[in-house]
Amino acid sequence: MYHTTGFSKDEIVTLCAMITEYFGPQTKRLGRKQALGLFKAVVVTLCYLRRNHVQQELGELFGTSQSTISRTVARYTTVLGELLKEWVPTVEDLDPDSQLIVDGTLLPCWSWADHPELWSGKHRTTGLNVQVACTLSGELAWVSDPTPGKTHDAKALRESGLLDDEARSDHLGDKGYIGLGMITPVRKHPGGELHESQKQFNTQVNSIRYQIERAIANLKTWRTFHTDYRRPLRTFAETISTVIALEFYRIAF
Repeated sequence: MYHTTGFSKDEIVTLCAMITEYFGPQTKRLGRKQALGLFKAVVVTLCYLRRNHVQQELGELFGTSQSTISRTVARYTTVLGELLKEWVPTVEDLDPDSQLIVDGTLLPCWSWADHPELWSGKHRTTGLNVQVACTLSGELAWVSDPTPGKTHDAKALRESGLLDDEARSDHLGDKGYIGLGMITPVRKHPGGELHESQKQFNTQVNSIRYQIERAIANLKTWRTFHTDYRRPLRTFAETISTVIALEFYRIAF
């Protein structure tokens, strides 16, 4: 079960108990009669978010219809997001003395012709941009709210509030964050060459920055973040919030 959902059976049972305790009797009245039951409904939702399966496949696997899978995923994505939202660190929750490594990543979705703001020129595809921060040891520390794919990393980070404390200038980032007061590699000017000391500095920065690449790769083991999002676009931001909450809950469990 771990390989399909990212959680052990005991962890899923704990989630079900938390859902029942948090929502009380209304858990049994979330929409029409539930064909799968609470445990299977949670498993289906986690499996969908972790593996981004086609819903018809999940229907065959769990012996039910695609429409039931669709309703279940929609319902429990909302339920899990509401239940676990307190597990997600905000900018205010971060240790003010902690040095962080920051990078942006694109969470891809289908190409929506009426939403050109989703197009990322950097990644040459459509999606939503999130900023991710980890500690120097590689522990996931924070993920920003999503912004349209066209948003440059520097703008997205500036708007996230992470850099509101102007006294902080020790966060690390790549060259895309030059000008924000962070520690970044030195950019070579057109036609110029870097001094040997600048090359050594860049090597040192990049030798630390690999931790954020690893943290993002771990986050994208949730295939919903790695492959095109197929559900309605209006649900994408909520799904992102739920998966982030599940990841922080999984780390802390």
